[in-house]
This record gives sequence, structure tokens and C-alpha cells, in this order.
Amino acid sequence: MRKPEPIVTMLKQHAERLQSQPLSALFTHDPERFQRFSITAEGILFDFSKNLIDEAAYHTLLQLAAPVADWQAKMRAGAYINSSEQRPVLHPALRHPLMAGYSVDGQNIMPAIHAVLQRMRDFSHAILSGEYRGYRDHPITDIVNIGIGGSDLGPRLAAQALRPYQQSLRCHFVANVDGFELHHLLPTLNPATTLFIVTSKSFTTRETMLNAATARNWFTQQAPASAVEKHFVAISANQTAVRDFGIAPQHIFEFWDWVGGRFSVWSAVGLALMLAIGPTHFDAFLAGAHQIDNHFFSAPAAQNMPILMALIGYWNRSILGYNSLCIAPYHAGLEALPTYLQQLDMESNGKQVQRDGLPVATPTAPIVWGQAGTNCQHAFFQLLHQGTEICPVDFIAAAQAAHPYVAQQRSLLANCLAQAEALLQGRPFDAALASVDATAVASTGQEEVATASWQMAQQRHFPGNRPSNMLLLPRLGPHELGMLLALYEHKIFVQGVLWQINSFDQWGVELGKSLAQNLERDLVAETIQFPHDSSTLGLLAYLKAQA
Repeated sequence: MRKPEPIVTMLKQHAERLQSQPLSALFTHDPERFQRFSITAEGILFDFSKNLIDEAAYHTLLQLAAPVADWQAKMRAGAYINSSEQRPVLHPALRHPLMAGYSVDGQNIMPAIHAVLQRMRDFSHAILSGEYRGYRDHPITDIVNIGIGGSDLGPRLAAQALRPYQQSLRCHFVANVDGFELHHLLPTLNPATTLFIVTSKSFTTRETMLNAATARNWFTQQAPASAVEKHFVAISANQTAVRDFGIAPQHIFEFWDWVGGRFSVWSAVGLALMLAIGPTHFDAFLAGAHQIDNHFFSAPAAQNMPILMALIGYWNRSILGYNSLCIAPYHAGLEALPTYLQQLDMESNGKQVQRDGLPVATPTAPIVWGQAGTNCQHAFFQLLHQGTEICPVDFIAAAQAAHPYVAQQRSLLANCLAQAEALLQGRPFDAALASVDATAVASTGQEEVATASWQMAQQRHFPGNRPSNMLLLPRLGPHELGMLLALYEHKIFVQGVLWQINSFDQWGVELGKSLAQNLERDLVAETIQFPHDSSTLGLLAYLKAQA
């Protein structure tokens, strides 16, 4: 790695100073700690006070954000900040109102964005009202979104999270190239009332096109080939390939190369979501994200929620050396959020070289993982509390429930707060020892009782000092979900600036794709056609023998 910059050296000195300081002591010494290390913006509360940081370290950390304003300006100006692919990065334009706001190479892109958005609305109204009919003149009852990566994770997450707003359609998502999903889904569908949405910018993505071809074959086995154009639509920039597939030109919804896949749910990629929740709620989803855009592009660093989220993440990853981040949304609707954020964070910032091609100076993206609460408490929280690795946690919760069950909501929120508090405080050994019932310890003498009590107390003791953040939303509706996802998008962008990396390419994905093409050929060839290591050759031999 490169030699770290002076600010990074100063931050490491702060970290060394704080390592011997229990987190709970920071609260004891500063009754105003919560007020100092929390922020409310656009109705969302971000509490980062349960991190191993004090005023001196915090103010040094803020200095690290100095370059962010320049990169914000470059993004908004349409500069080619995706330098390796020579593209602008303009997903905030997708949720910007129809007014002069974003340009690419001097051309205002807002009219084109809103033209596609209006076509999506018109199409969704026609489907949801029953005006649009299938080849047998029946209304559409099911939609199947076929895509992978950003063409799946964003719409899937949002459709699940916004189930209380779902309209009349049943929504299904197919991503994995494994035929298991389609094999079990297709028999449940009626071809006369099903609409397939095929999402691929290039319309060549291997997994998506295999699944799309399988769906089309199933459809044409039961319906005339001419009916494909009424039951398949495409989200793509490759109109020629889409037409060759059999999809009518009026059913092609465009998106652009300045929209990265993992930032694309706001574009035509969100058509499945719009069909699920209706155009009005989709507009609210966009408006929530735009509200956070305005906050991000205008608030100073010390009052800027995405910048503060990024700085705390940088502190935990690059300075304290914690190598993973647990996402724990205490809302069943956000079950898919950890997977969505895995791609957003790890595909964006899982890089080892800077924009200039030189090695990075510090560790970059953490390993992102997690599960919805309270299920997560019964899966891996044991490790979070007493394991040998410290793993920061992002807790996320909504104050108001989307259901009428008051007792469950109260218990959910109590558990969320309790886990964060327990990670902070831990259980001191004396408290653990006091909790041991000596009379319940099987023994033959006083000395054995003392030993057994000590052993049991050691099991019940855990150290605390485990950092966490808390994001509290007033509720989880379309507007709030838009705000939440935009917060994380901007956090990731800022961290890329801090690490001096390009957050908007993903070259690490490409090698495996090209090798897979060779291996597909080798799986069916009589003799191996391509060079492989001995392990891969052995695995190929086993699979070919089982075929």
C-alpha cells in the first residue's frame, strides 16, 4: 500500500489513544455525547455516538472530507468521474424534477429522462387499469422481472419493502441463472395474463438472456409467437437486440450508459416497482431520493448525513481496521436490504488501486452482510457480542409500523435499541458473576462451587465496546425508502472519494465471466479445449462424468 497521508497518520494516532478507552466511559464523561454525535436530516435520525470516537478524532476526521465538495460539483456538472469507462455518473438526475439540472456533453438530459418516466407511467396506468390486455384479451395479473445485479436487487428490495402499497399485480423476480427459480415459477403462471420484463442494458447479459429465452420458450409453447410482443417488454439500450428477441419497439424503455446498474432502480429499471406500487407511489419514491440529493449537495460536512455516514465507515474500516459491516434492519420489509447494500458497497468500493492506478493507502470496502431483526439475533448476534472479531453494525428501524400490531412493533423497537445498548455496554465480569446461582452449580465442596461459578461467569461475561450506528425513520413508505437508499448511495460515493478510487466500475467481475464462457464449452466438448489448472480440470472431469 502507498504511504498514508498526514491526516490518516493523525487519525491513527487518535485511534491508538482511544483503544484503551471503553465506549461506555465516553458516555459517562460526556452527558451531551448523543447530541454531539447524532444528526437529524429530512426527518431521519442518524446516531453515531456508539462509535469509538471523541471530539478531537471527530474534528480530524472532518478534515478528510475536504475534497468531497469538488467531486460533488464534478458529478453534478456531468464530468466523466467514471474515468476508466469515460462516463458521467448521473443517477441523481433520474429523480430530479423536470427543469434544467443535469447535462451530458452540453446537452440537457432532463427532457429525455422525463419522457421515459412518462412512458413508464402511461404503461403502468394501462396495465393496472386493465386497459392493456394480453393476447387472449385478458388483463395482466402477474409480472416477472428478469434481470441480475442492479437490474434485480433494487426493484426486488423496493417491491418487498413497499408491500403495503402494492396494487393488484403479483410480482415475481428471477435473477439466478440456476433454472430452479423459473422451473418452480412458470407452472404457477398463466401465459395469457403474465407480463415479462427483461432488463439488460446491453441485452447480452448471459444469465438474463438465458432466463429470458427460457421464459419465451415456455410462453410460445402455449401461445402464438406473435403474442410475444404483447407479453414481453425490455429495459435496454440495445434496441436492435431487443427487436431481434421479438419485443415491439413501443415496449422498449431506454436507460443510459451514465446510469450504473447498482444505481439504476430510479430509472426504467424500476418499471417492475412502478407496476407493483403504482406511478403515484413511485413518484414519491423518487421525491424522497431527490430530497436527500438536495441535502447532500447543500449541507456542510458536519451537518451532512451521507458524509458523516461515510466518515464513520472510513474510521471503522481504514483506521480501526474492522473488516466487515453488519446491516441489521429491524423491519421485515427490509429483509433484502443487506443483499442490496452488499452490491452497492462491495462492487463500488471493493478496489485495491486508486484512480491513478497506484495502490490504495488503506483498506477499502468492508465485507457487508446481515439480516433483518429480530431474526438476526437468533442467527449471528452471539458472535457480534462475544466473538473474537469486532464488527460494526448499522441498525435501521422505522418508528411507525406499517401494520396494526402495536405490541409487536413495541417489542421490535425495544429489541433494536437493546442490541445496540448491549453491544456498547457489554456485561462486566462482576455482573456476570452476580448472575450465577451458586446453589445451582453441581459440586462437592466450596472450592468447587467457586471454580464452577467463575467458569460460568466467564461464559456470561462479554466485553462491550462494539460500535454501531442507528438510523431511525419516521415510517417506511415510498418517500422514506427513497431517502434511505439515496443516503447509502451518497455514502458510498463519498467513501470512494476518501479512498481515491473509482466507485463506478467493476472490472473484477469481468474475468470470471470470460472464464465461464470457456468452461461452458468445455463442459459439453468431448475433449477439453481450453487451458486450466489441475484443480479445475479435476472438477470438470467429475462434472462430465456425472452428466
